[in-house]
Amino acid sequence: MSQARHRPIIALAMGDPAGISPELTAKLVSLDEVSSQARLVVIGDRRVFDEGARIAGIKPELKTIAPGTEVEAGNDEPLFIDLAHLDPAGITRAVASEAGGAFALQNYRHALTLARDGRADAVCFTPFNKRAMRLARPVYDDEIAFSAEVVGLTTPASEFNVLERLWNARVTSHIALKDVASSLSVERIHRALKLTDQCMRSAGFARPRIAVAGLNPHAGDSGNFGTEEIDIIAPAVSTARHDGIAAEGPFPADTVFLRARDGAFDAVLTMYHDQGQIAMKLLGFDRGVTLLGGFPFPICTPAHGTAYDIAGRGIAAIGATKAAVLLAAEMACRTPGSQSRAAVRAATAS
Repeated sequence: MSQARHRPIIALAMGDPAGISPELTAKLVSLDEVSSQARLVVIGDRRVFDEGARIAGIKPELKTIAPGTEVEAGNDEPLFIDLAHLDPAGITRAVASEAGGAFALQNYRHALTLARDGRADAVCFTPFNKRAMRLARPVYDDEIAFSAEVVGLTTPASEFNVLERLWNARVTSHIALKDVASSLSVERIHRALKLTDQCMRSAGFARPRIAVAGLNPHAGDSGNFGTEEIDIIAPAVSTARHDGIAAEGPFPADTVFLRARDGAFDAVLTMYHDQGQIAMKLLGFDRGVTLLGGFPFPICTPAHGTAYDIAGRGIAAIGATKAAVLLAAEMACRTPGSQSRAAVRAATAS
C-alpha cells in the first residue's frame, strides 16, 4: 500500500476465548508488517488479551481505553477498548460455552458499530465458534446476517474466500445441500457475479476474470446429469457478460480450480459452500481469508476456525489472520469515503 495513503483504522474484535483467538490477537498486535499498514483498535477484555499474550510468549504494547473514548487522530499507536466483560478464569479451554459466545458477539457488535459510525475504516475478527455463538444467541445464523442487522444493511451481501490473488465466491452458503438446486436462479447467480466483480474491483482488480462452476458432475454433461447448467447458470453468465463482467462458464467444478490456480481466472463462483471451500482450504488452509462483501466497509477474518485442538499451546499460525488484516487495510484505502472519514476524525480531534 502506498505510503501516501492514510493508515486505516481497523476495529479488531477478539473471537472465541476458548480457542486460539486470544493468542492470535496478541501476535497480530506485535507484527511490524501490520502496524505499518493499519492502526489496530482491539476490542475485548484486557485480561483475556493478556492471557493470550502470555500463551504466545510475547508482551505487546498497546494503550487501554474505556468504551466510548474517542480514538485520537494522528496517533499511530494501537489501542485496546476494554469492555471488561469476561474473566478468563471462568472459561474452560477448548470448550464452547455461552459465556464465550456472548464475549465474541459483544466484541463484534462493538467493532461493527465503530465502523458503521465512521470511527473505524474496516472490521476484522479472530475466529468465532459457531456453537458458542448460538449458545449465547439461539437465533444466530452466521456473520452476514448478524452484521447486516447491526449495520442496517438491506442490500445483498455475501461471503468470499481469498487466497492471495485467488478468490472464491458462492451463490448459496449456509443451507442444506438438498436445498441448493431449488435455490438457484438466473437472478441470484447474476447478482452474485455483480457483487463479486464489485468487491474484487475494490480490492484492486481492474477487470476480474470470473469462472463459474457448474452444479452437476461434468457441468451436467450437456444435460445428461442435470439441466441447471443449461437452464439457469449459462443464461446468468450471458447476462453478466452483457453487463461488462468478465465471466465464463459453467465449467466442471472438479477442474475449474486447477485452471484458476494456474492463472486462467482470478475468481471462481461456486454454487454451494463446500464446492469452493474444500478446494480453497486444500490450496492454502493456513493463509486463507474470509471476506464479507457488500457492506459499506471491509469485514475480514481468517478462513480457519478456533482450533480447539491446539488452543493454549502458543503454536497457532498467524498467517491467515495477518492476511485478513492486510486485505482489510488495502480495501479500506480503496473504499469510497475512507479518506473523508479520516479527515472528519482529524478535524473532530483538533
